[in-house]
Amino acid sequence: MAHGVDGPQALEPLLARASVLALGPGLGQSAWSHALWLTALDSGKPLVLDADGLNLLAREPRRLAQPAVLTPHPGEAARLLGVTAAEIERDRFAAARALALRAHAVIVLKGARTIVCDGDFCSINPTGGPELATGGSGDVLAGVIGALLAQGLTAVDAARTGVYIHGLAGEALAAEHGRRGVVSSDLPVAIAGVLRQIPRPA
Repeated sequence: MAHGVDGPQALEPLLARASVLALGPGLGQSAWSHALWLTALDSGKPLVLDADGLNLLAREPRRLAQPAVLTPHPGEAARLLGVTAAEIERDRFAAARALALRAHAVIVLKGARTIVCDGDFCSINPTGGPELATGGSGDVLAGVIGALLAQGLTAVDAARTGVYIHGLAGEALAAEHGRRGVVSSDLPVAIAGVLRQIPRPA
């Protein structure tokens, strides 16, 4: 369900009903966007920050108090750390760890073999490929991680599981349509198919 809001006061009752926030895709970086971003962060709700949520964090750095997952691509990671994208790519593990410690959050550093890092431990996701390098794919990933957070997973488990499932869905679509035929709007159905194949605990 979509709800239009004209400012922070209209957002607050919606935030009160939410258990987890996914913040950033389509948000923009205007004064209105910034006000909503601040209100959402100050709510203390567990959150996933992506896209303009990350760009606003780069403009106004803060250490997050709530469980949080940040999902930057190398360009966004570079803005967050005040370096170049080439420096991020030179040592992706160091960049992910530095971001995790700076923001006090779990980092999903997207790219070839996405890294998930909580500051102490970093892991490489084995699934997915170039078929996921398409507009909107990262927005879907943020939604998957947010949904897993809402189901009670910790931030690091939600990040690792979400990235893994998202990658498997991309692989399934690539097998069906070819790597150039994947669009992000196909991902939710593919993700549902992946979830159906995962055995339920007894």
